[in-house]
Amino acid sequence: MALCTVGLLSVLAACGGGDDPQPAQATLAVLATTDLHDNIRSYDYFKLAADPSYGFERTATLVRQARSEFANTLLVDNGDTIQGTALADYEAVVAPIACTQQHAMYKAMGALRYDAGTLGNHEFNYGLPFLNQVLGGGMVVDGVDASRQCAGPGFPMVLSNVRSNKSGQPLVQPYAVLERTVQARRADGSTVALPIKIGVIGFTTPGILNWDKRFLEGKVGVEGAVEAATRYVPEVRAKGADVVVALLHGGLDGSAYSPSMENPGLHLAKVAGIDALVMGHQHGVFPDRGARPAYTQAGVDNAAGTVQGVPAVMPSSWGKALGLIQLALRWDGKRWSVDKSAGSSELRNIVVQAGTAQYVEPDASIAPLVETQHQATIAYVKQPIGSTDFRMSTLFADVGDPGAIQIVNQAQQGYVAAYIQANLPQYASLPVLSVSAPFKSGFQGAGDYTDVAAGPLAIFNAADLYLYPNTVYAVKVNGADIQQWLEAAARRFNRIDPARTAEQALVGTFPGYNFDMFTTPDIQYEIDVTQAQGSRIKNLRYLGQPIVATQEFVVATNNYRATSGASFSAKLDGSGTIWASPDANRDVLIAYIRANPAVTRTGNGAARSWRFTKVATAGPVVFSAAPNALPVAQAAGLANVSLVAADDGSGKGLSKYAIDLSR
Repeated sequence: MALCTVGLLSVLAACGGGDDPQPAQATLAVLATTDLHDNIRSYDYFKLAADPSYGFERTATLVRQARSEFANTLLVDNGDTIQGTALADYEAVVAPIACTQQHAMYKAMGALRYDAGTLGNHEFNYGLPFLNQVLGGGMVVDGVDASRQCAGPGFPMVLSNVRSNKSGQPLVQPYAVLERTVQARRADGSTVALPIKIGVIGFTTPGILNWDKRFLEGKVGVEGAVEAATRYVPEVRAKGADVVVALLHGGLDGSAYSPSMENPGLHLAKVAGIDALVMGHQHGVFPDRGARPAYTQAGVDNAAGTVQGVPAVMPSSWGKALGLIQLALRWDGKRWSVDKSAGSSELRNIVVQAGTAQYVEPDASIAPLVETQHQATIAYVKQPIGSTDFRMSTLFADVGDPGAIQIVNQAQQGYVAAYIQANLPQYASLPVLSVSAPFKSGFQGAGDYTDVAAGPLAIFNAADLYLYPNTVYAVKVNGADIQQWLEAAARRFNRIDPARTAEQALVGTFPGYNFDMFTTPDIQYEIDVTQAQGSRIKNLRYLGQPIVATQEFVVATNNYRATSGASFSAKLDGSGTIWASPDANRDVLIAYIRANPAVTRTGNGAARSWRFTKVATAGPVVFSAAPNALPVAQAAGLANVSLVAADDGSGKGLSKYAIDLSR
């Protein structure tokens, strides 16, 4: 394909150029995606339903719109591209694609003709042989057939900070220097097509050596992004690159730099010679020009869209946004330079208008490319992975039924405990516990509950049991932290006055997804709803003995709680995290059910860690749940629950129930 046509770099100019003695200027629009996680379609395979709030097929629409706006564009991807959905698992594990078959995500990306990409941590989740295959082969590393030549992504993949121990060389090419042609404008207004060399260099997070240790240990080595950039950026420049774009599968962290740093964007941006920075991994947004931006560290300018003066973007995740960096190029008659004072960066979202549920239409060319794989995946997730002998629901989780929560805690606890024993001997003597919450608890109405019928369990049922796309985190806490954590969770309940004769609502406005709870006989505690918030957790015990404030534990939770739960406990600001796993809680749950397919009430849905402190009340204490659900409470052993009214009057289709706190 001739470089002067609309190819990998969008160019709307006739062929020609070469050295042109007249000064000229041009704009290069760097278009960036990150953390697509194989969300090609706007479809949730775990719910078997369309979801227009994400999907590459909608990002593709934004790309085409940008290309119609800018004469010169460079399209790049920032990693975590081929893992994250049931479709990804299907192609890698369930029915592995042939060497001659292009990965579905790359096939879809091919419709937009990407210029370059890098690898995220999740590219390594399926092992090096699979990664070698989907990247086209030629990877010289132990355990991989370097002679294989496969379909590949269709665009250069660059990664500078991971090397093969076998070859001593980068696992894939550290950078690419792309020779392109841009449409430029002279001072007199005339246009000219001029050559340009664009360097693209990639970096991933060093965490891959921990998260995929089973695949990578002894086979690859990782160095810090700053060290790799210091080595290779001058080399890219020496090869004639006029512009250097850094693809960092990492984000922003205000901590002092270390080579093992997971999110070194603030430090990488200081390396001389980088003109534009694409970030990711954190699933955040930058620039964020809202009232409360997430990234406000020194050196970060959301208004200007720069990090250490370098224009930068972090375009969310799952195809929700497209990053767009405008680089102002100046031609001096022989080569290009970047005018740093004239650049800009922005995010373009698939939401048409903020605060609405209106989204751009999907690009019609994408879905047909992956329709076969899409339908095969739907058939796959409908297949059973186990069975349950009881109805697993959150209908009465607020009053003590652990039926849909205990199995999540069991999966998380087992996963974290196994990792600690194998990899973190310094914590091997500590008890490992787990918390989870009733993520669906009726806020949206009668249908807003986890409710899995007794009988076969399919993969998509796991989404009902674990709603959010979180990842498993392990935090080290002490007894005082656990007390704080549970006190915060108990804000779910209103304060009950035992002497009041009028009806009192048990559940307040505190979200159900924040009602963290243990579900194991090892931990026992009471919630006294007659007390003020902060003074409700009573008789907190571990293995029958009172928990001492200094007693240490490891608790399995999710990334959201572990890093943004400071209102629950001081340790939940990220400082207590001892392991940030790469695996989604949902995937861990699926694996647990596969390994333990006979799910039973006795084994997986009856362990109650907490109870309300017994108190007699003068009047009724009520709460809402879905209608016709009293048998669920009775099956869970909640004999103190009764139906008050078929309609609770909320207009949400809920019924009113009462709980006798004296029983």
